[in-house]
Amino acid sequence: MAKAKTQFICQNCGTVHTRWAGKCDGCGEWNTIVEEDPMGGIGSGPGKVPKKGRPVTLTSLSGEIEEAPRIATGMGELDRATGGGFVRGSAVLIGGDPGIGKSTLLMQAAAALSRKGHRVIYVSGEEAVAQVRLRAQRLDAAQTDVLLAAETNVEDILATISEGKRPDLVIIDSIQTLWSDTAESAPGTVTQVRTGVQAMIRFAKQTGATMVLVGHVTKDGQIAGPRVVEHMVDAVLYFEGDRGHHYRILRTVKNRFGPTDEIGVFEMSDRGLREVANPSELFLGERNEKAPGAAVFAGMEGTRPVLVEVQALVAPTTLGTPRRAVVGWDSSRLAMILAVLEAHCGVRLGQHDVYLNIAGGYRISEPAADMAIASALVSSLAGLALPADCVYFGEVSLSGAVRPVAHTAQRLKEAEKLGFSSAVLPAASSELPKGSTGKWNEVESLPDLVARIAGSRLKARSEQAGD
Repeated sequence: MAKAKTQFICQNCGTVHTRWAGKCDGCGEWNTIVEEDPMGGIGSGPGKVPKKGRPVTLTSLSGEIEEAPRIATGMGELDRATGGGFVRGSAVLIGGDPGIGKSTLLMQAAAALSRKGHRVIYVSGEEAVAQVRLRAQRLDAAQTDVLLAAETNVEDILATISEGKRPDLVIIDSIQTLWSDTAESAPGTVTQVRTGVQAMIRFAKQTGATMVLVGHVTKDGQIAGPRVVEHMVDAVLYFEGDRGHHYRILRTVKNRFGPTDEIGVFEMSDRGLREVANPSELFLGERNEKAPGAAVFAGMEGTRPVLVEVQALVAPTTLGTPRRAVVGWDSSRLAMILAVLEAHCGVRLGQHDVYLNIAGGYRISEPAADMAIASALVSSLAGLALPADCVYFGEVSLSGAVRPVAHTAQRLKEAEKLGFSSAVLPAASSELPKGSTGKWNEVESLPDLVARIAGSRLKARSEQAGD
């Protein structure tokens, strides 16, 4: 009798090993390799006879294009992040840290759609029916017609949601709790997650129902399970935030039916999530305008301008190697800005510790923040507060030149709306707003910016001496 074959699969990245090991060769994680039976699961079984394929109809690239039908939830921030609402027949994967508010967000969305007459089914695999009802009462969603079930078996879930009228929205919370009779692995393993997601996506494509799947995340912030799950679904959203702050950000990282750079901003309260229509006021609400080392960055998140405060602290060090601590920005890019300041501007930071923080726990990813970062660093080193009514944006190159960035007009309009009357931006910037009364200071290189800040310091000293 032939010996049964087994595989050892990493639960973090899905790499297949021939034998068990403490460390995965694919992702480098420890204690993530689990033994699984390759005979179970969809598409397995070496004894199966392959069926003969059938030809499919080929067509051309030209032809009529039908816009994807959407279901708008009425929650403006959620609809913005998804590109205008949930697309019928699509599969959406939402990930986030435990307790960040994923279930709260989806319960509010389910209640909003139910009030509009849509048939919504909420399947919970982590909580009992009584626990979900308690959350619904807290969110004022208990009086809606949302249908609820507590089940983890894939076949039972499919049989339940297939009965009666086709649902418009199905929420599965979460995919790590699903298990199928066709796979012999334990729930939460790579085989079970892949099998369950495949079955749910197949149901969505066949019936036209929107399938929303909730996924756990690893300590690195990535959705747990095989990365193939993110390729299988139509949209991937991350619900981000810090428990020390009351705001949450719904960020789109993949969307086959819309933009991938939009965000939705929410504020967590005891009555659920509240939409934040103007995030700039939230991030600038507690700003100290007279403190040195603080600069306001006019950034962009998709089509939305966002103003956020950049805080820098430069202090003499007693260590042999100065510290470089960064929160909310790329540490490698900070090292580049420090090198450009020292090489081209004569700003000596080799004997200073540098601490950089983006206020409110916000995270910046675009290079347009270079000029705001450099301004905050020079301001902290000089001990001089920057003008309170000024915003900064622009990309800094290794030669010290300042490069223009996109969406200049939207950044400046948002700044004017919030009371900022001046801005420091790259020279030759296009799309300047017409009819504006603001003072736009254009700089061509980073040394010009440093000279401008140093000049304001000398002017302030001369005024103090005159007094």
